[in-house]
Amino acid sequence: MGRKSVRSVSVTPAVAIALLVPLSLITAPNVIVTAFSPRLANLVPITTTVPARVSPSDDVESDTVTTPPTGPKAELSTRTRRRRSGTPRAPRSAANARAARSPTPVKRTRAPHQFDHTKEEARPFVNGKTEIAGQIPNEDAPPFAFPPTREPSSSSSSCDGDVIRHEHVSSVSLDELFPDLGISAKFASSGDFRTELRAAMRADVFDTTPAYHAMSDKARRMLLLPDSSLQGSWRCRDGRWVRKGEDGAADGEDDAVRMTALTRVLRDYLGDGAPSGDEFMDKIGSLCGSEPSTHWIDIVGVLDRRIPHSWHLDTGRSRNGDTKTVLMGFPPEDEYDGVGVFSHIVKLERERHANEDHPPSEPVVFNGLEVDDKYIVRPRFCEGREIICYRDIDVLHSSPDVAYRASVMRFM
Repeated sequence: MGRKSVRSVSVTPAVAIALLVPLSLITAPNVIVTAFSPRLANLVPITTTVPARVSPSDDVESDTVTTPPTGPKAELSTRTRRRRSGTPRAPRSAANARAARSPTPVKRTRAPHQFDHTKEEARPFVNGKTEIAGQIPNEDAPPFAFPPTREPSSSSSSCDGDVIRHEHVSSVSLDELFPDLGISAKFASSGDFRTELRAAMRADVFDTTPAYHAMSDKARRMLLLPDSSLQGSWRCRDGRWVRKGEDGAADGEDDAVRMTALTRVLRDYLGDGAPSGDEFMDKIGSLCGSEPSTHWIDIVGVLDRRIPHSWHLDTGRSRNGDTKTVLMGFPPEDEYDGVGVFSHIVKLERERHANEDHPPSEPVVFNGLEVDDKYIVRPRFCEGREIICYRDIDVLHSSPDVAYRASVMRFM
């Protein structure tokens, strides 16, 4: 057989980072995967090469797989020409032959939601609604004392801080943020409103994020499918966003509207008194505190499967002591009251800080950390509890062992 070629595929957080599925489940062999790191509205491409899967029957001379030449003589590779020339081939030992057929393993750096499980652990399929029927929120769980000898698996470790005496997790109602509109009741009772609201938020973020502008209309349609995850920046005012086809940024333009589709949906369902889409995003984002990163992601995750918890901190930091992570849940059905929408949480007895040299864009991961079920909080979602907030240094968190939701949006 000839050499396998390398295909270059540009994928977004919807596939490579934000999905709660391991990279091994979604990448084909011989693919160079380009993802985007969360750098506000301007996402920076990061490229990682996934090693090709080489069959033992493939006659390759090294573990480097290259793109074959193109044109009329494409099939006439250097190796083929050498064989036709009659030049004898040097004998190869069995060990060398085996080494040539086996690609060199490449260590993958996974996103926080990608070390939750292996392909085997995510099987079999389950009925999410049935699986969570016996789960309780456990919101009065005691704080967890972190084992003194336990260190995270990240290259940089973390350390304990002060004893936590305030509330670890708080809930916020949409009615509190946008009073006199009945938005919480509408959000709870109308699947159409939730669906259109979420679709509009995703479309507006996509269309005003420069990193996505080079993508085709076909790619846009695929990445905006409701079962995919998407990321960008939530900030609208002075957010340095740019709409495709327009020159320059929107800094300082008071009349520039970013979230146009979201504005239409809010006013269609809530009337003329509804906030604009920009006001809606910035108001929820303001819950993040005094120095937010403005990173936003809409996470779908693994649905209809049970996966192990994977406890981690997103950053291990809370700038100015008041910077928080904000989660807005989108339930799977009308009038939903239950668990499975938000991330699962473990309250810490003491603050847990990443070391100063730990990269802020990398999570602090505690692989293999076993936490007794009595410490695990499965936050309740219901009307009036559409949003939860917490400092990243106060809790460990993980994707739900069983998720039951349309999605959860994270503002940071």
